[in-house]
Amino acid sequence: MPEGAASTVVESVAQVPANEQLGYDPLERVNRASYGFSMGVDRAFIGPIARGYMKVTPTPVQHRVSAVVYNLGEPSTALNDILQGHPKRMGVTSSRFLINSTIGLLGLFDVAAKLGLPPHDADFGQTFGRYGVKAGPYLYVPIMGPLHFREGVGRVFDFATDPVAMVGGGWKTTFGATRLVAQTVDTRSSADNAFRALDDSLDPYVAARSAYGQHREALVRDATGEVQVLPDFDDGPPANAPATLSPTGKP
Repeated sequence: MPEGAASTVVESVAQVPANEQLGYDPLERVNRASYGFSMGVDRAFIGPIARGYMKVTPTPVQHRVSAVVYNLGEPSTALNDILQGHPKRMGVTSSRFLINSTIGLLGLFDVAAKLGLPPHDADFGQTFGRYGVKAGPYLYVPIMGPLHFREGVGRVFDFATDPVAMVGGGWKTTFGATRLVAQTVDTRSSADNAFRALDDSLDPYVAARSAYGQHREALVRDATGEVQVLPDFDDGPPANAPATLSPTGKP
C-alpha cells in the first residue's frame, strides 16, 4: 500500500461492520482471489518478517524508523499540497521537512510538531479527488493491497514524481532499496494487530474494502475543505494537535 496508507486503513478494520458496502466493486470475484493470495503471502512471508522485526527491535527504535520513513515522504506531500491549491499547507509541510531533516536529525525526531506544525498526508489520489475525479472501481492488487481506480492512477503519479526518489535515486540504488524495505517493514509491523483483527471479521474482504473506502473519502473531504485539519500559520496549533508522531509515523 502507499506510503503510510496501509497501516491507517487496516487499523480501522476492527471498527468497521463486515457487511458495510463501500465503493463500486464489479470485479469482486477477481478481487477476492487477489485478496486471498495476498493474505497467503502475508501469512507465509511478510507477516513473519514484520513480527520478527518487532520482536528484535526495541519499540523506541521502531518509532524512530517510522519517523524517518514519514519524513522522507514529506516532499511528496508538499507537492500535492500546492497542486490542491493549499499553499499554507505546503508551507507547513516544507517547514516540517526542513526542520525535521536538520534539527530533527534526518527525521528521527518530529521537532516540527512540537513547534506547532502537525503532520498530515496528501497524495495524487487525494489530489484527483480534490478536483472531482470519482473513485471508480475497487481493485485489490496482489501484495500492494486495496485501491480504487483513481488511487491506482494516483499511485503511478506518486511514484513518478517523488522528489526524494528523484534526488536519491530509484529503488535500484542502495538508498532507494533501503528506503523501500524500511517503508514496507515499518508499515506492515505498525499494522500487525489490525491484520490480525481481519481474521476475526465475519467477512475480512468486505471489512478491508469498507475501511479503505472510508479512509480515502475522508482524505478527499479534507482536501476539498470539508474537514479542516491544519491551521493557518497565524492561527497557531489547535489544542489537540499531536505533539509527536504516532508509532506508524502518521498523525
